[in-house]
Amino acid sequence: MTTEDFNRVSRRTILGASAAICAAPAATAAVPASAAKKPGAQGLLPVTLKVNGKHLHLDLDPRTTLLDALREHLRLTGTKKGCDHGQCGACTVIVEGRRINSCLTLAVMHDGESVTTIEGLGTPEKLHPMQKAFVVHDGYQCGYCTPGQICSAVAMLDEIAAGLPSHVTADLDKVRFSDAEVRERMSGNICRCAAYSNIVAAIRDVAEQDA
Repeated sequence: MTTEDFNRVSRRTILGASAAICAAPAATAAVPASAAKKPGAQGLLPVTLKVNGKHLHLDLDPRTTLLDALREHLRLTGTKKGCDHGQCGACTVIVEGRRINSCLTLAVMHDGESVTTIEGLGTPEKLHPMQKAFVVHDGYQCGYCTPGQICSAVAMLDEIAAGLPSHVTADLDKVRFSDAEVRERMSGNICRCAAYSNIVAAIRDVAEQDA
């Protein structure tokens, strides 16, 4: 562009060009991604979860937490809603082998993933070793936090077995079971009845059985 051409550019031309540039991203954003799921009736999204070994199909509001999907839609009320802010651990479940606070994550984020709740670990007729140990060592009082404690404990032992360190691990090359490791790793699960020593004993019992 020459100096003469530049002098001929009017204020109206500049404003028009600016408006066109600003409008371009908005037009692009309005085009849905081909891979995105389209909302159905009333804005619900189809979600498939493998819960306790069963493939289940749900139509959910995209704002539905995994906790509410389990409790309110699937009636799996073993998983408890405590603080609903990820601070107490009562809602802990195991997703793809990892323990998470189900109140802090959306169900649609786990479409196609495997979820294990307390109901999927064992039954009254055939208890999971961790469930049995909690009974033997009286690892609960009111029992409200117990499902989250047990799910967390099961996944926590898998973390140690996989060699994943914690803040109290002295040797990162040799992650070993200890009461200190248990207390650190289970610190996100609050027991308001303060049955912590019994909980540690129950987890230690299971760890020794697996050793």
